[in-house]
Amino acid sequence: MKRIVIDRPRCEGHGLCEEIAPDLMHLDGAGELILDVEDIAEGSPELTDAGAAVRVCPVAALRLA
Repeated sequence: MKRIVIDRPRCEGHGLCEEIAPDLMHLDGAGELILDVEDIAEGSPELTDAGAAVRVCPVAALRLA
């Protein structure tokens, strides 16, 4: 099991992660990132999307733990 972790002070709300993984996360009306899914099973398609979202973040505010 992997977990998506967000560094809230670092997140600037660019939304690139949301574009890559809209089933896992979204920006609310104030531009705050909301994780809809935090725990992801190893080998699942969602894990691939989560990894892509982590990589695309321009301020490295996301990580998989």
